[in-house]
Amino acid sequence: MHPPQFPRIPPLYRSYTALLHAAAMTGSLTDLARRAQPATLLRLFLGILLPLTVLGLIGEDVLEKERFAFETPAMLWLHGHAGGALTGLSVFMNYFGGPLVMGVVIVLLPTIFWFTRHRPQALFALLALGGAAGVQAIMKRIFQRPRPELWPRLVTETGASFPSGHSTVAAALAVLVVLLLWPTRLRWPALVLGAGYYALMALSRVVLGVHYPTDVLAGGLTSLVWVLGTYQILRGRLLPQHAGRA
Repeated sequence: MHPPQFPRIPPLYRSYTALLHAAAMTGSLTDLARRAQPATLLRLFLGILLPLTVLGLIGEDVLEKERFAFETPAMLWLHGHAGGALTGLSVFMNYFGGPLVMGVVIVLLPTIFWFTRHRPQALFALLALGGAAGVQAIMKRIFQRPRPELWPRLVTETGASFPSGHSTVAAALAVLVVLLLWPTRLRWPALVLGAGYYALMALSRVVLGVHYPTDVLAGGLTSLVWVLGTYQILRGRLLPQHAGRA
């Protein structure tokens, strides 16, 4: 009698499931489920579980070398309608969101928090930004997706395409700022500006032809899951006045 066969789970999905399991072992997710407050459960579902599921589905198709039928026509249409201003802005975003500038941000932001005696925020910024950058680098090695070759590029990019590193770090920075400012009156401006920054970075990567749409989407989902998961684990330190609450 043959043992039952179960659907294959993508390695990426398993890795994130392991991360969530580790968080649950610390008591954070277990406490959320036990207290069952609607706001925290909504954050858990929309910010972690749903993006994780979508990311796993996309990652499985990329691993199996599946093609997404909408991507090439959409990229060619965008390339044909992108004006000089959008193309020039995309070139600027390529350098602004590149390893040099973002590397400085990843080091500088936690350092500022540390020396201004905001030690939990410094730890959160370091783990959120540095961790997101590290996760996307590992994912690139796992998936090894070739970059699109649809037209001559204005910028030189090497390495794998999935996920977009620029989009991953942009989303991580946006989510980090929104979470840190959420208890203040700046929550909505931060949310609008952060979403706009990520969207512009993601659009610029497709305009330049260096990433597929699913690459930039995966970058955003990766950072959303990673940064929110990190926040949930460190929430008691970041918001000590809420320690003991969900």
